[in-house]
Amino acid sequence: MNSDPTRRTLLFAGACGAIALRVAPARALSDDEARSLIDAVVKDIHRVINSGMPIEAALKEFENIFVNFADVQAIARSALGPPARTASTEQLREFTDAFSRYISRKYGKRFREFKGGVITVTESRKRSRVHEVRAIARLKDRAPLAMSFVVSDRSGKTLFIDILIEGISLLKSERVEIGALLDKQGGDVDRLVAALNGAG
Repeated sequence: MNSDPTRRTLLFAGACGAIALRVAPARALSDDEARSLIDAVVKDIHRVINSGMPIEAALKEFENIFVNFADVQAIARSALGPPARTASTEQLREFTDAFSRYISRKYGKRFREFKGGVITVTESRKRSRVHEVRAIARLKDRAPLAMSFVVSDRSGKTLFIDILIEGISLLKSERVEIGALLDKQGGDVDRLVAALNGAG
């Protein structure tokens, strides 16, 4: 009997704590966290391009980098555009898997051109709801390339959602190319998946 007030007090305190956790604002992603992610991405890119491994093994490693450090689902849905809202769960899963392999091979081949060069991260700054991490790619016998990685934690994890090379957005470019490829497949997502699986 005497323990009832104490029990009620504890229950009330627990309920208030739970409510406070729900309404507390999420901790903001910092510049250092965004830069740390891209430092890890760049380190892995350097490891692959300077490894001397066969092309197929290197492209598989680039796919691993993409899967580990990019918000693959968000990028794939954005690239697919409006059809992502009407596609089935299975179609979205298959498209995301096919898109991941396709984009890794396509850009992995481009990153292999950086062999002997170095990518240096230069700064990180907040841009509205995302962070932009800038870098310079210095290549052998070529002018330096400006790169930017767009980093977000909206998925609950710190991941990159776009790469810009000389101001050209990977995401915007792929949205156009995937849209054109989907048109060629008569708007059929299943046929688009098959085409992506056969690309590269």
